[in-house]
Formats: sequence, C-alpha cells, structure tokens
Amino acid sequence: MLNSLAMLGGQDLIIVMVVVLVLFGGKKIPELMRGVGQGMGELKKGMEEGQRQVQEAIRHEDPAPAPVVAPSAAPSVAATNPPAATSTPNSTPVP
Repeated sequence: MLNSLAMLGGQDLIIVMVVVLVLFGGKKIPELMRGVGQGMGELKKGMEEGQRQVQEAIRHEDPAPAPVVAPSAAPSVAATNPPAATSTPNSTPVP
C-alpha cells in the first residue's frame, strides 16, 4: 500500500484532496484529521508500551545457564569416591 502511495505525484495528490473536500465538506476535514492524529498518538503510545514490556521481560528472564564443563576437565568419579567394600558369595570381603 505504501508503494502505491509513494507513486502518487503532485497532480494526483491534488485530485485526491479535491475529492476528499467534495465528499466530506470543509467543516468535517479538521475533525477527520484530529481523529487521525489522535489515533496515531494512541498507536505510538501502544508501541512504546509494548517495547517497554518486552524489554522488562527480557531483563527479568532467568539468568544464563552455567557453562558446560568439558569431560576431560571434570574430576573423575573414581577420584572423588573411593571404591566401596563389597563381598560376593565366592570371594572374600575386601577391607
């Protein structure tokens, strides 16, 4: 739609303005423009409020997860937990 409006030349805009003047009359045009201006103001306020809410939501998101440690850098389970003393029926208990 914006492309078609951008293609309008000066003469085309004058014709459109004359048609609007004839259809709505001179007294209604200021009221129409005031309504358009108020609508654009409310749209701008709504967009700013939406952006503020998005930024606030981003700020209050969970913190980033802890970095993953490579397996070679992590201590092995055997080094941290000594082997447990177990016995089986066919073997002698390990102290």
